[in-house]
Amino acid sequence: MVMETEDIVIVGAGIAGLTTSLGLHRLGLRSLVLESSESLRTTGYALTLWTNAFRALDAVGIGFLRQNFLPMTGIEFTSSASGPASEMLQEREGKEEHEMRCVWRSELLETLERQLPAGTVRYSSKVVSIEESGHQKLLHLADGSIIRTKVLIGCDGVNSVVAKWLGLQKPNSCGRSAIRGFVEYPDGHGFSPKIRFFFPGGVRFGFLPCDDKRLYWFCTFNLSAQPEKGMEEDPVKMKQFVLSRVGKVSKNAAEVVERTKLDTIFCSPLKLRLPWNLLTQNISKGNVCVIGDALHPMTPDIGQGGCSALEDSVVLARCLGEALLAKPKEDIISEEEEQGRINKGLEKFARERRWRSFSLVTAAFVVGYIQESHGRVMAFLREKLLSRFTADIVLKMADFKCGDLINA
Repeated sequence: MVMETEDIVIVGAGIAGLTTSLGLHRLGLRSLVLESSESLRTTGYALTLWTNAFRALDAVGIGFLRQNFLPMTGIEFTSSASGPASEMLQEREGKEEHEMRCVWRSELLETLERQLPAGTVRYSSKVVSIEESGHQKLLHLADGSIIRTKVLIGCDGVNSVVAKWLGLQKPNSCGRSAIRGFVEYPDGHGFSPKIRFFFPGGVRFGFLPCDDKRLYWFCTFNLSAQPEKGMEEDPVKMKQFVLSRVGKVSKNAAEVVERTKLDTIFCSPLKLRLPWNLLTQNISKGNVCVIGDALHPMTPDIGQGGCSALEDSVVLARCLGEALLAKPKEDIISEEEEQGRINKGLEKFARERRWRSFSLVTAAFVVGYIQESHGRVMAFLREKLLSRFTADIVLKMADFKCGDLINA
């Protein structure tokens, strides 16, 4: 069998993989993206993108995507005890105004792919093992083919083959799951552009509009609150469970769930990488690194999963660009010199993203713990003292600048 050779191979055509490939393309660097699925994976329907994410999208040239989705004007928190309280996304303490929109996942992925040269993404290409070959890596695919590469980037999600090769510990269950769904209103839903949170005892429910006709909702819960085993496989039971909780605090929230079609409801367990593993284990080694969920899977409590993947992509593309473009290829005298540059570029990426990843995973876990705890003491503290604290964490994590593809 003929062995294929590529300079840069990215494993996974999700948000992180496609954005990294696009960032490299903008810099004039070709990459090959290997995707195990037969087509783009759009599980999840929608995701919230914050200020930091749109800065990253601007950096790779697709900030125009924001015009398709409503800008949120505020966050509203409601509990059964204290009623609604709002936190506006306006300029505070001299800082820039925050930006948040609920973006349809398929539109984001399709936009990224359209911006790439034809043939960049190769589907039905599952990497099953990685082998050392001098300074390079050999990727063995499920179909028996082999690809040799100078740079390997793992964007292959929570169950990353590349992260396993690096020696990163498997992500841990956090003892919670998330039920998600979406609703279409052909004549318009009539809700103002806010994200609304509800906390009916051990459950965190929220919904927000993507545009004038589509709403996205989510419900995260402790597994101990699950009424019966097997609920995650039955959309009827999932819908009944969510209605039994949100119906106690909001008629609007209950109506949104009631209107949701069963084939648009799904449930998934929530996992995270233990924060100290990010500080003590390899997130890059030689010419291999991981980003996105392969690096820092986190709970969804601060809405930064997709946003941080976009940050990673811009930073990595910049670091690789600096390493590979600082000196003309014809002036590089040896393979060792080129690999040394690549290694230093990935080491720089790891330095820039290690503490940021640690902060995001930790913040998400802390916010989730506060919001879903249902003991009387914690409920009192959350409603009287901690709601503003958790909102501040969310906004602080979103106020991050990943920079441009080329340092000024």
